[in-house]
Amino acid sequence: MWFKEYVNRMKGGGQSPTGVSFHVIFWSGLASFIGIALVAYLSKKYFNPYALTLLIGSFGASAVLIYGAIKTPLAQPRNLIGGHILSGIVGVASYKLLGHINMPLASAVAVSFAIMLMHATKTLHPPGGATALIAVIGGKGIYKLGFFYALMPVGLGAFILLIVALIVNNLSKERKYPEFWW
Repeated sequence: MWFKEYVNRMKGGGQSPTGVSFHVIFWSGLASFIGIALVAYLSKKYFNPYALTLLIGSFGASAVLIYGAIKTPLAQPRNLIGGHILSGIVGVASYKLLGHINMPLASAVAVSFAIMLMHATKTLHPPGGATALIAVIGGKGIYKLGFFYALMPVGLGAFILLIVALIVNNLSKERKYPEFWW
């Protein structure tokens, strides 16, 4: 009996979301282009010559939220900055404690503990899971940063994306960002 009920939950049943207007598509695209381009440019110009980076993969997912889904709690500044920085710290700690011993375990610990910490601090930001994972699997360049990884590239990059979100998301009278700060 419980199994049938369990499987029935997997059928869904809610309504599919409606489409979005050209206005939303345009502003989301423009903001994400500017945000990612700026972080990538700054990374190439000022960080790459020193074998550093400012651009990490999880910022692509952050761009979807802070430029494309601006009203969701997951896209608000507290979640963006806090979620990334806390996840970066958890990821580095997981690598330092377990990475040399068992990389799959370190990866799982990093993501799961990052999620739990983000929940506990009300900073849930799904790309934070990727930020934690990157700290574990990112390679020598990321490993060399140690806990500095949580500040740069993670904190600084997220802050730059936030500044772009504040500027571009509010250019249109039909958009307002953020919904809340804390």
